[in-house]
Amino acid sequence: MNARPPYRRATSRVTATGIATSLALVLLAGGCAFGEPEPDQAGAPPTFPAPTATPPGGGVEQQIAVTVLARGLEVPWGVAFLPDGAALVTERDSARILRVGPGSDTEGLTVEEVQTVEGVTGGGEGGLLGIAVSPQYDTDETVFIYYSTAQDNRIARLILGEEPEPIVTGIPAAGIHNGGRLAFGPDGFLYASTGDASDTGLAQDRESLGGKILRMTPEGEPAPGNPFADSLVWSLGHRNVQGIAWDDQDRLYATEFGQNTWDEINLIEPGSNYGWPEVEGTGGDGRFVDPLVTWSTDEASCSGAAVVGTILAAACLRGERLWLVELTGSGTVFGQPRSLLTEEYGRLRTVALAPDGSVWVTTSNHDGRGEPDPADDRILRLVFADGGAGRS
Repeated sequence: MNARPPYRRATSRVTATGIATSLALVLLAGGCAFGEPEPDQAGAPPTFPAPTATPPGGGVEQQIAVTVLARGLEVPWGVAFLPDGAALVTERDSARILRVGPGSDTEGLTVEEVQTVEGVTGGGEGGLLGIAVSPQYDTDETVFIYYSTAQDNRIARLILGEEPEPIVTGIPAAGIHNGGRLAFGPDGFLYASTGDASDTGLAQDRESLGGKILRMTPEGEPAPGNPFADSLVWSLGHRNVQGIAWDDQDRLYATEFGQNTWDEINLIEPGSNYGWPEVEGTGGDGRFVDPLVTWSTDEASCSGAAVVGTILAAACLRGERLWLVELTGSGTVFGQPRSLLTEEYGRLRTVALAPDGSVWVTTSNHDGRGEPDPADDRILRLVFADGGAGRS
């Protein structure tokens, strides 16, 4: 693997009435209590700004420590953590799987190539996309990947360093709208998000895997309890979902790219129809589920999602920001979403909760639509001034 430029650390300052409350909630909500922060993964304790004496929400400046964990990557798309704390990171265009950490030196976390996945066809929005680690990794050493080929998008399982074994094939593929997020749910089953592959009719076709959220066993079979008999389909009527995440009550949320008007966050219920292409945003005749949140496409276009306590964080591409949405105990939204890192690091692709309680965010400035600088693409680690990054 090519040598990478030195890592750097930076701090970001956010000023807005009410944002301080949201920032504190990101790592402290949901009953978690953090002690003294553990040493930074780069080998030295992070430098935290002095907390303000003014209570959060008072309209004062609130600081966030942002550490650049890795740089010089090529469109990092999926992030999944191994039991030892290392992260597996996919690169969309190069088809590489990287191991980031847990080792470190004075310059940051170690980054090494694990393998290049054969058979991946890139171009446009396709390539090596999502990755998920088996809940039984300690015994089965298995990971799951979502990737594009010349014929389709597919999901495969593999032992790192070995040839992938496809478990689901025939997911529609195109230059755009390939979906691609993978994650194991609280129920132990594997979920995948797919796009309509620019064929809008697929989203309403229950026989097609395009424009859906899928739920399956680790063998790629329909999971018990799926809403449609002998089908992988969990929900339908999606244009292009690239973010899925669960709250602490096992509710599933998804980020969805709109066409020209509205991007969405949806609360996903099994068997429900989210309206595409009949509806973009709210509306319809009662046949479709309205989104929880909508934004104009120029301030959102959110890809990855993570729920941290009561906050849903969405990493946005065109909007070049991290949106923070506070969730209620009933799964609705409280107050107005708050934006973070707006236009500071360019296009943001993925957000993930790390084992130590910090938040990892990847940039996507080399994806053909960004304006990369010499440090791109990067993995950022966020720690908030009034909340530690130690284990909960």
